[in-house]
Amino acid sequence: MVRPTSIDITGYVERMTAHCPYLSPSIERGLTTWTVYRTDGSADAVEAELFHAGAQAAERLRPLIRRPHGSLRCENVVILGEVPGVEHRDLLAWPHWALKNLYGPVGIMFGKFYAGEEENTRAGERIPLAPVSFLPVRAGIRRRDPQFLHATPDLAAALSVADDDGRDVFGQLPYDWQEIRTWAQRFLPPRRSGRPPQGPCRRACHDPAPE
Repeated sequence: MVRPTSIDITGYVERMTAHCPYLSPSIERGLTTWTVYRTDGSADAVEAELFHAGAQAAERLRPLIRRPHGSLRCENVVILGEVPGVEHRDLLAWPHWALKNLYGPVGIMFGKFYAGEEENTRAGERIPLAPVSFLPVRAGIRRRDPQFLHATPDLAAALSVADDDGRDVFGQLPYDWQEIRTWAQRFLPPRRSGRPPQGPCRRACHDPAPE
């Protein structure tokens, strides 16, 4: 993937503040950031780059979330462009699944939003359409986030006791993206046909979808 200079999401972020109580204070303190990538290459190549970009964002966050206002920090990995015949939902699925299982035990949460897809809050309120597809990366909220992970009880249990002890999360992980996908398959819930849980995309920055 390549990195465009910028995107204009000001209006979307302003509208989202009505649905996420953490977003306004995060923006006011300059703690919400966006990194933009444009697809370049095959679906496998884009998936691998998305995984790498998400891991970089998580590693930047790990030392920062222990600082003052650390729970307000959020890095967003944006994907632009198209891979012929492959939707953004499919491009994000495996990187998101691998990343949240890799980083959940150290207290980092990953979400996903898809450009143009309608979503509602748990209260049934419609939230603004995302103008771009992106992976939000933030500190996990141990007292809240596990309750939204009904479809992945092992991940919910790991997140509920998550503590970042500084471990190298890549210590035993293979380097090849296809091998990482194979590693991530072991965490699939029973009766999944070889694909990560899709479900609705995460509804707000601290109101994740049950997946």
